[in-house]
Amino acid sequence: MNTRPLDAKAVTALVAEAVAAPSMHNAQPWRFRYVPSDHCLLLLADLDRAMPRSDPGNRALHIGCGAALFNLRVAAAHAGFATVVRLLPEPLEPLLLARVELGGAHGTVPHEDDDLARLSPAIHQRHTSRYPFEDKDIPEHVRAALRTAADREGAELEFPGAWHMETVLELVRDAESRDALDPEGMDELRHWTRLGPDADIATDGVPEYAFGPRMRDGRAPLRDFAGRRQVADRGTTAFEKNPHLALLSTPGDATADWLRAGQALERVLLEATLAGLATSLTSHALESRDLRLMARDPVAGTGQVQMVLRLGYGPQGPSTPRRPVRDVLDIV
Repeated sequence: MNTRPLDAKAVTALVAEAVAAPSMHNAQPWRFRYVPSDHCLLLLADLDRAMPRSDPGNRALHIGCGAALFNLRVAAAHAGFATVVRLLPEPLEPLLLARVELGGAHGTVPHEDDDLARLSPAIHQRHTSRYPFEDKDIPEHVRAALRTAADREGAELEFPGAWHMETVLELVRDAESRDALDPEGMDELRHWTRLGPDADIATDGVPEYAFGPRMRDGRAPLRDFAGRRQVADRGTTAFEKNPHLALLSTPGDATADWLRAGQALERVLLEATLAGLATSLTSHALESRDLRLMARDPVAGTGQVQMVLRLGYGPQGPSTPRRPVRDVLDIV
């Protein structure tokens, strides 16, 4: 385990791991501020990267920031730094989402930190995959490990049964149709996609090489980032007919719940990656409250659905660009 001192170089390395987290349209809606006198990192929301039409209330923004917070915890544990996290530490500063106190480097770590450090290799292995997955079942012991991962962050991961999955897939298809009829929503989508030469120099957004092929048949719940725009050499192919979906839920639906959902989401994604699974996410059916309520299991569901995950065996997908750490980290 690395036990380097907590200096600017070490903090920069931690933030570099944090920003590998997924976020809606890869908008990367976070900023970090390191306060050396307090040995703490502050996580702040970057509202310049909000999506008022697609993400009213900034729910997805907070989930993305929560995922970055979890990566920070993993990176700190791997580097040998103890952490104490406080969510929403200053009620009068709504942009301040979390305060992470970083203890000095140490040689032995508590079991929780050791378990977090185990996930470190998956941070940069995990990529959203918009490619077909195999029609192959996920073993129950893997599903159980993913449920446990969500539970450890205060969330619940449910694998819906056949009839419930049909409902979720129908909601995603309905949301796709709504998107096509919403000019302002399509403007946001276009704003966060990178085509042609812009894809090669992008530091955020979804580049065309990460769109994946168009779906010829199958029922995978994927957002088509190209829309009606032509993308060279994209092609079409068949996707799985029986996708494996999981619903991530939290007991409540306040800002702190969204941050916990983001941490649970990233913990599940990293565990899935280590288990050899490819993953993708969709928030299509969750971008309006009426659809979110319909996504919940009407019999067993008691929480608030925060994300739909697609899991399976297939290509991990390409990495998407990230902003340089110098653009998101301030040291005061």
